[in-house]
Amino acid sequence: MFFTYGAVPNRLFDDFPASAPTVVTSMFMHGGIGHIIGNMVFLFVFGDNIEDRYGRIKFLMIYLGWGAAAALAHSAYAVSAGEGDTPAVGASGAISGILGAYLVMYPRAKILTAIAVFFIYFVRIPVLVYIPFWFVLQVILALIGQLGPAGEAGVAYLAHIGGFAAGAAAGLAWRGLPDSLKYRGPQAGGGGTMIKPSFRNPMVRKARPRIEDVSPVVPEVIEGPDYYEVIAEIHGVTDASDISARYEAETRQVRIVTRGSRKTELLAKLPESAIQPVVKYIQYLNGIARIRLAKQ
Repeated sequence: MFFTYGAVPNRLFDDFPASAPTVVTSMFMHGGIGHIIGNMVFLFVFGDNIEDRYGRIKFLMIYLGWGAAAALAHSAYAVSAGEGDTPAVGASGAISGILGAYLVMYPRAKILTAIAVFFIYFVRIPVLVYIPFWFVLQVILALIGQLGPAGEAGVAYLAHIGGFAAGAAAGLAWRGLPDSLKYRGPQAGGGGTMIKPSFRNPMVRKARPRIEDVSPVVPEVIEGPDYYEVIAEIHGVTDASDISARYEAETRQVRIVTRGSRKTELLAKLPESAIQPVVKYIQYLNGIARIRLAKQ
């Protein structure tokens, strides 16, 4: 099975393009229960957010692309090291691509991590620490001579590195695209604009429960000498870029909307004296959004 559907480096290069399908089939094969559980945990933690940004179909295509990049990176090394007859299997390369994209797209996120030192406890580790530590570990293991498979129990660390690099590059490319291409054009309204996601298959809206719509907390409004500040409790977003707000003059309300798999829509009532305030900025930290509006 492994030699038929796994990615055998020598065959990939000597029998291309006939051997190209094995790049995909190898991603859906694993060396054991522990191997697949480890990959699925990382996919569960990081994959849904990346899927939200790209949409289902594009995420699937680019996920396979990351896996292909990883397989080619590993195969190039294996052939040069004389280990080109050993098949490689597993989704680790594609999962590594997800980690690379996540680091670029969600640099302010924190990962709930279980640490076992005499006993198990949980801490939230910043992505800027968690993922780079993981990547450096892969590089170290590669440099000490464990790049390719050692017998049948080896780990293709170069596949992890190649997939990660491909994912980070894709994330940087996405961030560099203008919002007009990533999302639908802004809709004018009141003193601000709202941008809604468009790279999304319609089925995505049915894929996961809209958790944040269950019991939204009414936002608090604070009035200052030249501003209004709306304080809202919001969960399920990574940073302020996932939150949009606009003032609706006809109702004197600020409409707050978040984008992503967990969608929230809140209304904050401003005083009757409010006259076309303008949204100046949005801050988000630890589940609390602070939206500052300047008085006119």
